[in-house]
Amino acid sequence: MERKDLYDEATFEVMCSRIDNLTDNTQPEWGSMTVAQMLAHCAEVQDVANGKDLKGTPFIFKLMSGMIKKMVISDKPYPKNSRTHAQYVMTEPEDFDRQKDRLLHSLKFMRVLGRKESQHPLFGKWTAEEKSWAMYKHLDHHLTQFGV
Repeated sequence: MERKDLYDEATFEVMCSRIDNLTDNTQPEWGSMTVAQMLAHCAEVQDVANGKDLKGTPFIFKLMSGMIKKMVISDKPYPKNSRTHAQYVMTEPEDFDRQKDRLLHSLKFMRVLGRKESQHPLFGKWTAEEKSWAMYKHLDHHLTQFGV
């Protein structure tokens, strides 16, 4: 998988365009989330990468944080139907337009925060490149899930 950088203007615009191609009726090619739940999930992941607390992390996840970080920032795509942190699981109905706006705002906020080393609540320190790639990879996985 080719590494992309969300701090790069062209890459960022392509991702925003892919998000704009979603509608509230877009159906997943796999998985059980609705498109609005997927947007809420991606926004929550991005919000945590931007500095929001990650609550209720199981002890085993904390022990395996280094291994999880390696998987997250590796070049290997995510498998379909992968497990995720409980905070990222969206089971309630979500408002499509609200969650779409939330995700776009969170992506823009990452760029406002700037290209610098930061702290992730599970992974610890990560470089701007690691963060950008991880967020791109995660978002690409879910946009592909919804065919955009």
